[in-house]
Amino acid sequence: MRILGITIPEEKRLEIGLTALYGMGRPLAQKVLTQAKIDWGKKPKDISVSDENEIRKIIESYKIEGDLKREVAGNIKRLKDIKSYRGSRHAKGLPSRGQRTKTNSRTRRGNVRKTMGSGRKAADKK
Repeated sequence: MRILGITIPEEKRLEIGLTALYGMGRPLAQKVLTQAKIDWGKKPKDISVSDENEIRKIIESYKIEGDLKREVAGNIKRLKDIKSYRGSRHAKGLPSRGQRTKTNSRTRRGNVRKTMGSGRKAADKK
């Protein structure tokens, strides 16, 4: 089963498998399956072609995958263009929501910058 160019895992339950789409979480997947009147626990290999088309039609009404990625990128670009504080944080690759950066924020800044500790080496401890 493919939706918007993404293959939905055949062995997982539909409720979980639909989350392979960017922007589709469990609550939205459950909402789509409820609208399509399909059991959440069914697997993609077990549903009929008409059910598959119904799911596809409902999903296409939501903004997911490429459209959502484009919108998020556009929002970040707008923040950078107007030179807002949040935009400058995005440009520098730092956290943009007020988190501390002296420690933590390794995922955002990268693991290269290590904190120093006391600055004393093991050999100096006599």
